[in-house]
Amino acid sequence: MKSKTLAAWLTFLGGPLGLHRFYLRGFGDLLGWLLPIPTALGLYGIERVKQHGIDDQWSWVLIPLFGFTIAGCALTAIVYGLMTPEKWNARFNPQAAPDAPPGRTRWATIFAIGGALMIGTAVLMATLAYSFEHFFQYQIEEARKISQ
Repeated sequence: MKSKTLAAWLTFLGGPLGLHRFYLRGFGDLLGWLLPIPTALGLYGIERVKQHGIDDQWSWVLIPLFGFTIAGCALTAIVYGLMTPEKWNARFNPQAAPDAPPGRTRWATIFAIGGALMIGTAVLMATLAYSFEHFFQYQIEEARKISQ
């Protein structure tokens, strides 16, 4: 029996590593194995900023991968947490009754939803701000080159 509360917490806390996918679908899930790739690339982008400074263009591409992966997993945690027990059990516990306890929303589920909403929103906004800032800096540099 797959617990909705545990799935929401795994998605929120370990989603960028694919832990929720392995819990819900098993180790044969391809997306579960692919999720750590953008996470690792984003962390590599953060390391590049530490080594090469803020002007490193590769880090401008790599860091948003990390942020968007975290934000996407937070959104998935919210979706899982807000699923009705009937829909949850039909999808992940087909052998159980529609109102079986693993699909019910508990206080721990609500805290997972709240945490995912707060952290996911903050990470998404920071990622968008970082991406737009560096995009416009790049555009200004290119315009300066053209004007000279």
